[in-house]
Amino acid sequence: MPYNLPNLLTWLRILAIPLFVGIYYMPHTWLTPGQQNLVATLIFAGAAITDWLDGYLARVLNQASAFGAFLDPVADKLMVSAALIVLVYLGRLDAPIALIIIGREITVSALREWMAQIGQSKSVAVSFLGKIKTTSQMIAIPLLLYHETIGEHFDSQEIGTWLIYIAALLTLWSMFYYLKAAMPQVLKNQEK
Repeated sequence: MPYNLPNLLTWLRILAIPLFVGIYYMPHTWLTPGQQNLVATLIFAGAAITDWLDGYLARVLNQASAFGAFLDPVADKLMVSAALIVLVYLGRLDAPIALIIIGREITVSALREWMAQIGQSKSVAVSFLGKIKTTSQMIAIPLLLYHETIGEHFDSQEIGTWLIYIAALLTLWSMFYYLKAAMPQVLKNQEK
């Protein structure tokens, strides 16, 4: 396991998950519900920034590693899954939407792992559609966590809800895209 700054940032993202979830279990005498929302939003936003930063630093510092390439998406999926579960727990997100997003992540991760094992990982490389889905999700989740009106008219819950529904639709669409891309290999493998 290479010890470098990009991997350290990835590990910090994983270690932030219990803190992120724990914020909502703190007594209201320590943090008011509004403060809990703000702190959780900041932790999630910080994790999202380190997700971008660790990849950037790995390229710039020439510290990319196979371990980092494995750990980075795991950290992302763990943080997003934790956030979605917290949002369902708080009643800010419908459970089916969380299940769609988490289920897709598990399915596509397994598909990518299998495709890599048979030497066809490029067939299911991250698509532009997947990047749009991730962007929509990464904007929606902090808005849903914050849960307050910003200014006089910006209802973060309403905007976040619309964006997470868009992300769920894109999630399904991108999953079918990846499955379609992998289907020739699946059929070819069954013939053997």
